[in-house]
Amino acid sequence: MTPTGTPFARPRHWLRTHPLAFDGALAFAVLVCMVTGSFADPHGSPNGPTFGDRTPDAGGVVLMVLGAAALVPRRRHPIAVLVFTCAVTLVGLVSDNRPAPVAMSAVVALFTVAAHTDRPTTWRVGLLTMAVLTAAAMLFGPNPWYAQENVGVFAWTGMAAAAGDAVRSRRAFVDAIRERAERAERTREEEARRRVAEERLRIARDLHDVVAHHIALVNVQAGVAAHVMDKRPDQAKEALAHVRDASRSALDELRATVGLLRQSGDPEAPTEPAPGLAVLDALLDTFRNAGLPVQLARADEDTSLPAAVDLAAFRIIQEALTNVRKHAGQDAKAEVSVVRVGRTVEITVLDDGVPQPVPPADTGGHGLLGMRERVTALGGTLTAAPRYGGGFRVQAILPATTSTGEDR
Repeated sequence: MTPTGTPFARPRHWLRTHPLAFDGALAFAVLVCMVTGSFADPHGSPNGPTFGDRTPDAGGVVLMVLGAAALVPRRRHPIAVLVFTCAVTLVGLVSDNRPAPVAMSAVVALFTVAAHTDRPTTWRVGLLTMAVLTAAAMLFGPNPWYAQENVGVFAWTGMAAAAGDAVRSRRAFVDAIRERAERAERTREEEARRRVAEERLRIARDLHDVVAHHIALVNVQAGVAAHVMDKRPDQAKEALAHVRDASRSALDELRATVGLLRQSGDPEAPTEPAPGLAVLDALLDTFRNAGLPVQLARADEDTSLPAAVDLAAFRIIQEALTNVRKHAGQDAKAEVSVVRVGRTVEITVLDDGVPQPVPPADTGGHGLLGMRERVTALGGTLTAAPRYGGGFRVQAILPATTSTGEDR
């Protein structure tokens, strides 16, 4: 038994993969049927048809062999094969008083044309073949024009065209279903890859925000500690304490972010909520401890933002202040404002610093790009540009509504 469960599946598969062998076998079978039919006489006796009362002559055998042999290349040249078999059939009808059933080859050829071409071609070729062969049988055949053999030629050619058209329609239907299934599978795979890429980008953006913020603070406090270590050890200890707190916060946020990549059954899954504007004061304190004066103005009391908007607002302020600390100079000051305006919340970060030259090793930052991607993903807008008279301004306008459009 083959994997398909039938003992004949392997021969059928071999014949499908070797169409020329199948057509050769079909041509031989048609030849056998034509030779057998040439011995039958439908009017042999008053009681019905007889077998063996008549025998084909040499010319009839040649015509039957030519008609059957022409079926071997029927798939490659269907129209040419149909024309040839019709010509052989017409020769048999015109020249033989006892015509051999060569029309069988024309019937098979017409079926092939209908199965491998379009419907308009099937209609035109089928009607022409039916008319020519039936008219020849009526006009040149040995039987009266109303004989059943003539009607049989008309019926068999018509059924061949209809059967071929049905096979072609079914094959096209199956191919369309298979194509839709393959296209749906490709679409699912592409959608899965797109979602994976978006998730990786989101996680990378979070990691960048966390690392850039805390490493900048650690760098500043470590520099302060090294500068005052000998003369003011108490201040150096305080700076090192800030380094320890910043590094611990960085590790905690990194653990929570990377924990999103864990499988559902893995241990130690993160349980802390994502940061938001509720902990904005703690975020600003870290910058103040690093030596950056920050003023906060809020007009969003009693406002609860969607989780994604809350996280984006927190990250934008964090990234903007990190850029101020890194690029605006030691004497820079910053201002942060959070204002609810209608169905939006406006986040603004200003500084009055002087842009510092960027070291060659620090030219590949993605801070502004990450902020812009966050805001765009939520349907908001972001503007970031130098201020007139010095300093820099970052403003994000985020939607303050849920996905259904209702205020939170």
